[in-house]
Amino acid sequence: MKVLQSSMKYSWLLLLFWNPAHTPDCSAVVATEVSGLFRSQSSLLDLNPPVHLSQLRHALSGQTTGTYKGRTIAPVMSAAGADWLTREDRERNEQPEKVLDALNIREGMTVADIGAGVGYFSLRLARRVSNNGRVLAVDVQSEMLELLKKNMEKQRVSNIDLIQGSPVDPHLPENSVDLALLVDVYHEFQTPEEMMSRIRSSLKSDGRLVLIEYRGEDPNVPIKPEHKMTVKQVLFEIEPMGFRLKETLEFLPWQHIFIFVRD
Repeated sequence: MKVLQSSMKYSWLLLLFWNPAHTPDCSAVVATEVSGLFRSQSSLLDLNPPVHLSQLRHALSGQTTGTYKGRTIAPVMSAAGADWLTREDRERNEQPEKVLDALNIREGMTVADIGAGVGYFSLRLARRVSNNGRVLAVDVQSEMLELLKKNMEKQRVSNIDLIQGSPVDPHLPENSVDLALLVDVYHEFQTPEEMMSRIRSSLKSDGRLVLIEYRGEDPNVPIKPEHKMTVKQVLFEIEPMGFRLKETLEFLPWQHIFIFVRD
């Protein structure tokens, strides 16, 4: 949650040469940082020194955040671009109410919306689960959660819990979630195995994991390649993490819907 107070150039040199390969303790580097600079990226950074430094290097350079199983990990969308989450054509393309119908979201359920952003799905989920259900809205950016809080107040919604996660932990209670929903977010996980392990632990024994991802097989989907995933790649990554594919839904014009259960 911090960034270096020195110049951009000096920060890059420091990060480039002072890393786990050169010293076992990076805490001295982290300790030289101050909050407030690069605010849109700062809330994405983990406090674990080696992970923190790697993330900061990418934030300073504007690069993506590495690779996982042959796939480029996409950068997390900054809160500065939050308006894109409520763009006019999103409802036509993503059909959120139809998606929630297909997922059989019911009154009384506990649903985790991971990568909740400004609450595009969280607010709809809250109405579906009603007052005797809960929505656990997780985001790594405090700015996104502040925007979601304002939207909750506008719509007088009170059954959403705001949770600030980290790149390695969504901070969900164990064995408590009926359905974990990840809409266009899994491909941005900087530490997929750590995140998915914790998400799996949060699910009830009969809980479901739902991933919605833009189709990587379709070159006509107007999204950058690192923000799309193929069916093959999703199964290659998710199934070894202790999940079994139950169903794939293909009624959306641009996106796959994957429904997994615990294996």
